[in-house]
Amino acid sequence: MTTPPKDPATAPPGRPPVVDLATWQAARDELLVREKAHTHEGDAVAAARRRLPMVEFDGTVEVVGPDGRVPFLDLFQGRDELVVYKHMWYDGAPHQGQCEGCTTTAWHLKDAVYLNARGVSFAFLTTGRWDEVASYVAFMGYTQPWYSVRGVEGPAGGPMGYLTCYLRDGDRTFLTYSTTGRGTERVNGSAGLLDMTPYGRGEAWEDHPEGRPEGREPCWFWRSDADGAPTWGPTSRPVPQWTRPGATPVDTLGRHGPHH
Repeated sequence: MTTPPKDPATAPPGRPPVVDLATWQAARDELLVREKAHTHEGDAVAAARRRLPMVEFDGTVEVVGPDGRVPFLDLFQGRDELVVYKHMWYDGAPHQGQCEGCTTTAWHLKDAVYLNARGVSFAFLTTGRWDEVASYVAFMGYTQPWYSVRGVEGPAGGPMGYLTCYLRDGDRTFLTYSTTGRGTERVNGSAGLLDMTPYGRGEAWEDHPEGRPEGREPCWFWRSDADGAPTWGPTSRPVPQWTRPGATPVDTLGRHGPHH
């Protein structure tokens, strides 16, 4: 018995419709108009961001890094501009119990050479005790500078989970911009790439064509078990941690267990 050939114009279930190249290009060009408008609006927002006022604060306030206590001014590394990511911290939690959301940001910011080339320094700040922070940074293999701002108030410290920008004028330091939530996504290149794919991020809030894979809760893939299955269960850890030496299944997430 001979199986009849499949109609090349018929898409498999749950996939985009199949068309010829010219039809695809026409649809692509139509979307491009919207994409360009989105880009131009983003440029306008960035222009408005550059016109924000700024807040002066004491740059001599001390933070703790690998060399002990240093003034916040040292984070500029002699440059005039500084971007930091403020990494959430759970005291006493093992490595697998630290913030999976902040891990996505930190993992995508392994190197700042392009920022440095434009006169911008970069650092991570967190409220953890330095001994815990240093152990975590070594385990994760991070090479960017980290500092503890435990007990530091005002613009140099403050709430975690933010991308924040600073400006220096000699010994004077200023807060210029800060954003959190989805505002930090500009760092997460993986999210942008997923947005380009037919299935998107696979999250329930997305607008998906009928028949596509059903979306799950936001950030469902940020933690996984040893087999790579996304889970927030008792043997999960932030996804990148499985690539680190010594990362094995665990008995507790840490912050919800006896370590917290």
